Amino acid sequence: MIWFVGIIFTIVSIAARLVPHIPNVAPVAALALFAGVYLPKRWSLIVPIVAMFISDIFVGFYQWEVMAAVYAGFIITVMIGWQIRSKVKPLNILGGALSGSIIFFLLTNGATWMFTQLYPHTGMGLIDAYTMGLPFFKYSLAGDLAWAIVFFAAYQFAIVRFPQISLARLDSVSPEGIH
Repeated sequence: MIWFVGIIFTIVSIAARLVPHIPNVAPVAALALFAGVYLPKRWSLIVPIVAMFISDIFVGFYQWEVMAAVYAGFIITVMIGWQIRSKVKPLNILGGALSGSIIFFLLTNGATWMFTQLYPHTGMGLIDAYTMGLPFFKYSLAGDLAWAIVFFAAYQFAIVRFPQISLARLDSVSPEGIH
């Protein structure tokens, strides 16, 4: 059942943020994309936010405006997943992961420039914010693509190995109605 897979991927996403890892190489964006593709719309928005919030309890909270941009980046990645629901193909998944990474980079570095004192609030300061974010972007991009491949490939393997896992879209089914 898709809920079981979603819970497993959520637990993996939380755990991966809590163990030492390369900066920005965490599976939350892949979880957001996966949730957008396979979970009911309402739940697809909640799952990555819950994973982030639980792990942020342990990792630490930071400036709320920047956190809002981070969470918004994952919500947009869920919405990208909604766009590829009816055409789940490897290239679309990779394109969704790439798009989500780029949007996340633009949002979070823009928010860092706008809401912190790390960079002057000038055009050059904005350019500096994006320039300084590039090393993190390469890790985010690599991590998002790798984790998306892992999650989507694992799900495909699971539905072949365990046919009772449903591929059906669950938008009209409540969690109580799924067994």
